[in-house]
Amino acid sequence: ILNYDIMARFRRRTCIILLLFILFICSIMMALKTLRPDRAGFGDPFGLGLLPELQQRTVLLDSKQNSLNRVQGDTVTRVSNLHSIAVNTMKASMPPINKLEEELSSPNYNFHIFYYTWYGNPQFDGKYIHWNHPLLPHWDPKIANNYPKGRHNPPEDIGANFYPELGSYSSKDPTVIEAHMKQMRSASTGVIVLSWYPPGMADENGEPTDDLVPVILDNAYKYNLKVTFHIEPYKDRDDRSMYHNVKYIIDKYGSHPAFYRHKTSTGRSLPMFYVYDSYVTIPEIWANLLTVSGSQSIRNTPYDALFIALLVEERHKHDIHRSGFDGMYTYFATNGFSYGSSHHNWASLKAFCDSNNLMFIPSVGPGYIDTSIRPWNNHNTRNRVNGKYYETAFSAALLVRPEIISITSFNEWHEGTQIEKAVPKRTGQVVYLDYKPHKPNVYLELTQKWSEKYRKEQEQWLM
Repeated sequence: ILNYDIMARFRRRTCIILLLFILFICSIMMALKTLRPDRAGFGDPFGLGLLPELQQRTVLLDSKQNSLNRVQGDTVTRVSNLHSIAVNTMKASMPPINKLEEELSSPNYNFHIFYYTWYGNPQFDGKYIHWNHPLLPHWDPKIANNYPKGRHNPPEDIGANFYPELGSYSSKDPTVIEAHMKQMRSASTGVIVLSWYPPGMADENGEPTDDLVPVILDNAYKYNLKVTFHIEPYKDRDDRSMYHNVKYIIDKYGSHPAFYRHKTSTGRSLPMFYVYDSYVTIPEIWANLLTVSGSQSIRNTPYDALFIALLVEERHKHDIHRSGFDGMYTYFATNGFSYGSSHHNWASLKAFCDSNNLMFIPSVGPGYIDTSIRPWNNHNTRNRVNGKYYETAFSAALLVRPEIISITSFNEWHEGTQIEKAVPKRTGQVVYLDYKPHKPNVYLELTQKWSEKYRKEQEQWLM
């Protein structure tokens, strides 16, 4: 009987240990899947307008230019407004700029960060803008009926899964702009890639923001940062309108000391323009603008520049080359979503660019979650894993030795790709995500860490 009891206890203990071991292995597998998803079909619903209409568009593109019927309101960001307390505290504690200059890390002009100025609140704009983002319905009515509809109601309820330390701020607030410049500089980034629409235009949820550009440039200059432009899609964008866009930007802002110019291998210093959703326009139209023989050619004129196209599908690399672009970037912060955003494809893309005299600019991000505006899009969420996801992306980018790394994003709150400071918040039935157990500035610190690592490794590449 004694031996039977001992054996029974031994078997129970063995079963418990085995069960715990299985749970441990499952946890490890889930974490690895979060960091490096094996596949996520390109047809998966995702933000930034990459919905099923992409398939329809690409068919139409073979015949003629498709008018842009969706605006990058999808790529929107959202932030909330606890602004009065946070900002007033900041005003009182903000030290002089020259003193800050001594305390902050030196800017890395090979680290480019996407920045959005489309937020508004009643204090500065007379109403909330973007923080009250609508819930976007699924394109399949049967699925859409299973999810809530309506808009967010700031300042407690905002269109984001995280909550900004500055609350539902206005992008026009001088104190917010200053705080953003300080944060970007503390992260050792060097170039702000400013989301831009032509004067009088905006995304479908926003207001025109071109008149804010001079303020951004002035504040960037205080922090020794540079500004380049992320030209967003708008209705009927083509070679002619883009020529006028570039001419306008260079004529109006090109003489500002914070205006970014990239020094090429030939010794020329040229402006740089990121072109979002470039694939919507057929290569023949782009070639009119971007090749020497094009009918609307900008090459070898005072408005010549480096034009960086968005690569989503693998075949886009050939279109980008034929179009006359100078390089490509991947934008999306979701590893495994598109061909371009999948880390394991970066080596082959870099090799293609090297062999065709193109720049390859991988885009890294801290994670992705947009269920506050696309409640049906859980499968594209990428957990931050306390910063490990972000570091994995940086590690993958450094492996291909890029000339420039872009960061998605400083403050695209709608899609949860922000590295701006976020704070814990619970209101009503909403519990916002946060950066705990780390501090609100953890992603700024991680960016600064990898900026320094990139500098050191780049010195080795050049030797």
